[in-house]
Amino acid sequence: MNPPPTAPPLTGLSSTALPRTASGPQPVHASVICVAAPSLAVSAEHGQMRGQGLEGFYQEGRRVLARCELRLAGAEPVPVQGTLLSAGRARFVAVARSPADAGPDPAVMVERLRDADGSERITVLNTGPIALRIPLEVALSTDLAELGAVAAGRAGPDLPASVCGSGLRWSHAGVGVRVTAHPAPASVLASAGLLRWDLSVPPGASRTFELRVSRESTANGAATSAPVRADRAPTPWSAAELSCDDARGDVLLRGSLDGLRALLLRDPARTVDVHVAAGAPWRMGLAPAEALWAARILLPLGTRLAAGTLRTLARLQDPDSGRIPGVLRHAGPQLPPSCSGVEATLLFVTVLAEARRWGLPQREAELLLPAAERCLGWLRTVTDAAGYVPDPAPGGPLRCEVQAHAHRAALHGADLLDAFGRPGAAAWREHAARLRGRFREDFWVDDRGGGWPAAALTPDGTRQLTHLGSAAAHLLDTGLLGGGALAPGLLDKVRTEQLARLLGAPDLDSGWGLRTLSARAPGHNPFGHRGGAVRVHETALAVSGLAAAGYEKEAAALLRGVIDAAGTFGRQLPEMYAGEQRAADRAPLPHPTACRPAAVAAAGAVHLLAALAGVRPDAPGGVVAVRPMSSAPLGAVRFSGLRVDEQPFAVRVSRLGMAMVEEAAPALQLGA
Repeated sequence: MNPPPTAPPLTGLSSTALPRTASGPQPVHASVICVAAPSLAVSAEHGQMRGQGLEGFYQEGRRVLARCELRLAGAEPVPVQGTLLSAGRARFVAVARSPADAGPDPAVMVERLRDADGSERITVLNTGPIALRIPLEVALSTDLAELGAVAAGRAGPDLPASVCGSGLRWSHAGVGVRVTAHPAPASVLASAGLLRWDLSVPPGASRTFELRVSRESTANGAATSAPVRADRAPTPWSAAELSCDDARGDVLLRGSLDGLRALLLRDPARTVDVHVAAGAPWRMGLAPAEALWAARILLPLGTRLAAGTLRTLARLQDPDSGRIPGVLRHAGPQLPPSCSGVEATLLFVTVLAEARRWGLPQREAELLLPAAERCLGWLRTVTDAAGYVPDPAPGGPLRCEVQAHAHRAALHGADLLDAFGRPGAAAWREHAARLRGRFREDFWVDDRGGGWPAAALTPDGTRQLTHLGSAAAHLLDTGLLGGGALAPGLLDKVRTEQLARLLGAPDLDSGWGLRTLSARAPGHNPFGHRGGAVRVHETALAVSGLAAAGYEKEAAALLRGVIDAAGTFGRQLPEMYAGEQRAADRAPLPHPTACRPAAVAAAGAVHLLAALAGVRPDAPGGVVAVRPMSSAPLGAVRFSGLRVDEQPFAVRVSRLGMAMVEEAAPALQLGA
């Protein structure tokens, strides 16, 4: 096969361009980040918060404590380990020598248990033969800076502290914060921001202290204190479990769901509705496209997250245009920025249609139908004469993956309109059919090796941008329709087979997952978000799409690559990591500014594992199809705690790839 030829980058396609220089996020790949949205705590593995970089406790985008340094007898203990116990809790262990230590073994151990909610328990253990009398000091400070300013290196100076009860207090511009200690310190020095205890620890005994950060409100002229921890949103999905021959699958599922749970937020307009934040530490708020992707992928665990996310976004939808809000985002070296609102508006229709197939109650779906119809109205308005959707709209290039989103939205829109007896379904199916025909002519780049899909067309449709990347995987994500069947895609069988071959080739498959840009393309950068790094989410879409289309060899290779990479990153896969080629003496390289946990990466890991079973329900039709990966790349698996039609669902897949439904709603029939 000949390598894909390349074309120069498209320029001048959007009135909005990325700045030549910008203050970017600071490196966090070596940080320990505890998350309980909207709160987080960041430090290095040693556990000390020195106010450097992004270190500190945060809530709702503000650093409420920048410095929290511990010293014993005037010296820092020697750090031994810092690790996450869960997404919202970390443990740091350090040791120190005592005057009685005769050999090389330290007698004093210091443990710090830190929670994202703004609390920390410090325990000093004496394992030596004699009692210890030793001073313990904690140095504290804050700048009350906004997260964006800290990320850009523009944090303010330390604020002066005042003594407040058993701790310290700071305030600035109507915002206040205090740190209280229990038991109370022996002395508090406001000028140095210092709490001090004189410890007496008998042999084999320990002493524990707790620090707690709380915000203050100055309403009505009086300061009132409230804990940093916000009211935690309830978990809107089932307690799914995975039993697997390869134990790493279960570890990845549990870690991914833990990360998603830490990102849950309530909608302030209606607190019973929850959605996920985009990721920590940079994007701790609602990002519509990412929230919809996470809600869609977690449908096998129930429809509550999808329902809450859809209702939240329906309230934010522009009532006149029908567009879901979004922002410009970097699209790599070959294309101008894309608009996440385009993706979110198209994805809204798909999430509602597929949630209904998984069991979203008919009444709830019907209440959301007007918002979906407004999304379809927006799609009709922005579609050009050839049937394509520009991104940004209007005036942007015609991106390959956006046409896949638009085609899927048209078919899902028709599905919804038919289900509720609304007019227009036939027109949307005709629109999708015309789009399939045009796409195969306009977007396919022919060559003697079989060709490949172009990444984009110029806004006038006259020139192809022919680089190839993981965005092409969206062409395999055709969507779920009735009877457990998948919708037709933009590619025919021959072109789907060719795309499968391309996705399995080493210029795209790094061995750890799909690169966002082929290693052969100009501008390839292993650390480029859209220029060569691995994004878990798109790799997961490729795995499920390839498996559904029957190309299990390529799907299994990608799945095993991500599973192998996950071992490097512990409990949670980051938003992205470097697309360096895999080798026996290498591990995947972290991206220095990637979010972790990240909604789309954590959900993508769940999607990877769900592809092993291939459950495709049609709750309104009373059927479910199960299409497992016959190659069983992780051996025998059993999924339990899934939800279909609001009822428990469990399926077992043998090492031979044979599936057996073990638990399901009584009225649910196994589809062909």
